[in-house]
Amino acid sequence: MPYTPSGFFCDRLIRERERRDGEGSLSKPLRFSGQDFTALKQECLTKKCLFEDDTFPASVESLGYKELGHKSNKVKNIVWRRPKEICENPQFIVGGASRTDICQGDLGDCWLLAAIACLTLNEKLLYRVVPQDQSYSEGYGGIFHFQFWRYGDWVDVVIDDRIPTFNNQLVFTKSAERNEFWSALLEKAYAKLHGSYEALKGGNTTEAMEDFTGGVTEFYEMKEAPKELYKIMKKALERGSMMGCSIDSLVPARFETRTVTGLVKGHAYSVTAVEESQHKASKVRLVRLRNPWGQVEWNGPWSDNSKEWVSLSKGEKDQLQHQSAEDGEFWMSFEDFKKNYTKIEICNLTPDALEDDKIHKWTVSVNEGRWVRGCSAGGCRNYPDTFWTNPQFRLCLLEEDDDSEDNEVACSFVVSLMQKNRRKERKLGANLFTIGFAIYEVSMHGNKQHMQKDFFLFNSSKARCKSYINLREVTQRFRLSPGEYVIIPSTYEPHQEGEFILRVFSEKRNTSDEEDQQFRSLFQQIAGDVSTVSTGRPGREARGMDGTGRLSLQEFRHLWNKIKQWQGIFRHYSSDQAGIINSYEMRNAINDAGFRLNNQLYDIITMRYANEGMNIDFDSFISCLVRLEAMFRAFQAFDQDGTIRLSVLEVSC
Repeated sequence: MPYTPSGFFCDRLIRERERRDGEGSLSKPLRFSGQDFTALKQECLTKKCLFEDDTFPASVESLGYKELGHKSNKVKNIVWRRPKEICENPQFIVGGASRTDICQGDLGDCWLLAAIACLTLNEKLLYRVVPQDQSYSEGYGGIFHFQFWRYGDWVDVVIDDRIPTFNNQLVFTKSAERNEFWSALLEKAYAKLHGSYEALKGGNTTEAMEDFTGGVTEFYEMKEAPKELYKIMKKALERGSMMGCSIDSLVPARFETRTVTGLVKGHAYSVTAVEESQHKASKVRLVRLRNPWGQVEWNGPWSDNSKEWVSLSKGEKDQLQHQSAEDGEFWMSFEDFKKNYTKIEICNLTPDALEDDKIHKWTVSVNEGRWVRGCSAGGCRNYPDTFWTNPQFRLCLLEEDDDSEDNEVACSFVVSLMQKNRRKERKLGANLFTIGFAIYEVSMHGNKQHMQKDFFLFNSSKARCKSYINLREVTQRFRLSPGEYVIIPSTYEPHQEGEFILRVFSEKRNTSDEEDQQFRSLFQQIAGDVSTVSTGRPGREARGMDGTGRLSLQEFRHLWNKIKQWQGIFRHYSSDQAGIINSYEMRNAINDAGFRLNNQLYDIITMRYANEGMNIDFDSFISCLVRLEAMFRAFQAFDQDGTIRLSVLEVSC
């Protein structure tokens, strides 16, 4: 299913396969906070001192902003200590990293710890997030680093090893081994990535799973799960996917409450194995789960000491790694799993997460964008007057699936919309937006410009996400006929500002046409090592494009296409191809460009852009149309009945 996505009025489009070895790739991760781990470590060893991270200091600011902030009694007795001050013979990893190394502390981040437990099942993935060349013996300098996928880029996060303690015990995540610290340090690095420990309170396991792999997650509600769910889970683990599950708590006051069966509502669990075993005369399907608390387990059939294990041979027990220990891990039948859990999340891996040919690979394109109030934050389809102003991304489905049936010609793909930085901005009062997307079919080889209001008034969507929801990410799998489509990501309400990435996954490679490659080459020549080009105009015209005076790849593409269209209009009215048009013809040229103005505005344009001879050159013509387009888009975003009302702040923007 090759496809060629292109977006309008978005920040930039990145093709993962074109930047695998560039900045932000696994082999060359970005330096978070500009810190170079190797250089900082060498400096500490040379000076014979221990690293102290001034970008994430051992202070209340790093703990939190409300419940763990300056006014909280919880932080008064917290002391930051290095492992060598906590115990004798501290180790980074003891006997290999495993899921029993993760025990939850006094922070509501079970979602994170469940993901870490899943991560330990795949050493190749684990040691990408947790680099192995770290220890408390050789080359120790009080400095460690970890790597995470962050909105399309891999980043390397450096920390010192000062950890919050109370009575010389770790306050947050700890290992079952008192002298093992990799999981506590990993949690600290993840807290730094989000601004504080408190920022990690509450979340979905999939969020951390994706930050560990760059993968994409699919959700299944148990009551609506497909009949082949067991097969899906089994295959997912075989291909390296990560899985988590939870039991919804309908009553908020009873969040994380234990049931009589030993399970906990409103709590995240890891799915660590799916197996089938011979039990008496028949086979039984089993699921192994782990509670991040490191204790509190299922006490029903197939629990640690249940009678079901008696009929199994020692070989079968060893194969299932059965243990009777209060370590938070337990088995249960697949049927009991479906009855007790309400949701399961499966994080599939992207091509740059795993290189092994035996693992299923995805091809992914990443489109970065933003919703800007008054310009491109149009809200959902319920707001037809502004919906069309949202960012738009083209998707060309050119080749049907290999396994399409005789009577069906369709292309499979997964769309993932993720909002950015909302967790980090919690301390500023930010909450997750309610987000979603819709997919519309457009004519092949037709208009490549931003689809206008009338298109959406008279055409219904071909597909859309199941619902708008206030999660970091909304993901859904689709099958559509070959053709050209446009994807519209949006918040539910209009005028909500935020950044997002839109990813499209397929099982076949992407293709892009020759013109697209030539265009990218031109952009790179102008942009150099940065991802944007300067407009060269610091005034209002430049602000009309993106508010920064710089153009990203897709904004540059949009402007380029517009300029080609406007160039044709200019040539038509230019006398003897002299490179100028007179002010009278300017009126007709503006009309041909699609703008309908009154006499007063035409007069203002003439005074602003015409020279002493009442002529307008090409540069001035383009500057005028760029500003007119920005003004019309801003007006139409607020327009309800032909007039708009703006606050002082909105006018100043």
